[in-house]
Amino acid sequence: MTKSELIDQLAKEYPHLYHRDIEKVVDVFYNSISEALSEGQRVEIRGFGAFSIKKRSPRIGRNPKNGEKVEVPSKKSIYYKILEKNLSLDLK
Repeated sequence: MTKSELIDQLAKEYPHLYHRDIEKVVDVFYNSISEALSEGQRVEIRGFGAFSIKKRSPRIGRNPKNGEKVEVPSKKSIYYKILEKNLSLDLK
């Protein structure tokens, strides 16, 4: 689901709210998560999941075109973990 699809879905479920207000709420939600992660904080949304930053160590990789060894520097990436016990999904 994309951000615009989320906004449209919320607009359908809450027709008494203006579309622009729903957009602002979703923007604040996304921006709050982004800011917290950029500050190195963990973000947990009860019943949904948790976002955190994981540091990946430097490693030796391979160039897929020619097979040469390439040094891959360390980096940080966003990690999401679903809270399975609180979220029931029907994945049939």
